[in-house]
Amino acid sequence: MKRRMFSLTLVLVMVATLVSPSTAQPTQIQTNPNNLPVTGTGANGTTFAGTLDLTRFGVQDGQLVATGLLNGTLTTIVNGLPVVSQVTDLLVNLLVIPGTSTCEILNLQLGPLDLNLLGLMVHLDQINLQITAEQAPGNLLGNLLCAVAHLLDGGSPLGGLAALLNRILRILG
Repeated sequence: MKRRMFSLTLVLVMVATLVSPSTAQPTQIQTNPNNLPVTGTGANGTTFAGTLDLTRFGVQDGQLVATGLLNGTLTTIVNGLPVVSQVTDLLVNLLVIPGTSTCEILNLQLGPLDLNLLGLMVHLDQINLQITAEQAPGNLLGNLLCAVAHLLDGGSPLGGLAALLNRILRILG
């Protein structure tokens, strides 16, 4: 039985210079499951609060990315005073970093074994050997064995994952 657990972590890097200052309007979080809340604080005290409306997943430069529209408010501190900017429908591509997942490498079951070695009796009970590999950043052997185990699955694994995630987005949206 193959078990795969994927968790997605979205990494968002925002550049405050891309947004022009304007009057802020509160952003409402919608009930759309593709609309994800996004908040963060930069090293210089810049804060952002808003939502990301996921529109699709794809593969760029061999990495899985999520594409969506970012909306919200960006607050920067200039000369000790807050300057609030509205971010409206900013198209962003975000790197999707998969969490850990496991794949089955070997499941070996041996029944009981009785050997007669020139009068020496050897009895071995049932043996169950299960080897699984865990994929995650830094798990070199786990990543390699999972990749080898899925070589004959057809197509790019990231392309297949992106297509699956796009189907899920269409169902939810």
